[in-house]
Amino acid sequence: MNQTPKLVEWIDKIIELGGRSRQSIDWPSDQLQTAPWEIFQAATRSFLAKVYDASHPHAESLERQFVGFHPHSCDTAVGILEMMRYEIASGWFLPLRELLTAEIFSDFLEMAEHYLELGHKDPAAVMIGSVLEEHLRKLAVRNVIPLIYEKDGKQVPKKADALNAELAKAEVYNKLDQKSVTMWLGLRNSAAHGKYGEYTKDQVQLMLQGVLSFVQRISVR
Repeated sequence: MNQTPKLVEWIDKIIELGGRSRQSIDWPSDQLQTAPWEIFQAATRSFLAKVYDASHPHAESLERQFVGFHPHSCDTAVGILEMMRYEIASGWFLPLRELLTAEIFSDFLEMAEHYLELGHKDPAAVMIGSVLEEHLRKLAVRNVIPLIYEKDGKQVPKKADALNAELAKAEVYNKLDQKSVTMWLGLRNSAAHGKYGEYTKDQVQLMLQGVLSFVQRISVR
């Protein structure tokens, strides 16, 4: 059964809640009402928990917006949700892990290329970076490099930069590749944190070409 119409209807309602929350944040500071913002957060998290993997870049980006209580956070959160709606309604939505398990990197990167053609460099950068990060994790598993480490008695996932350094040290790929990966991860982080002025569409295009070449050359097989 095609669940797309129901998902679109669901996310539309959440976006509507975001609009109400935005109006409440615009009020004078002495009249701020946190209830609409909290309801919007709860509805968004419920959607993410049922539809998206917790490590998906959309989920991570949304969680970063929920730290504060101000217009910019709400605007950014609604923007991410609108992008998710577009992906779902266009039939492009699949959990990232499922895409990678099926080994269709090229299809996911083609989505990023389509975003670039439409002039949407920011979601394209996040998509490309997500493919790269998942590839690093798979390379680490393939080369018996732990994905977690212990910190304050807890098991913590390693960041992509740490995996990049360890993979280069293990000579899975060379130092030049390591520097390229570092640069791509930096661009992806800028996009995920809303620092859209730190990079250009041309740089995202070069990132797309570089990551595609990298995942093909440095195979997990």
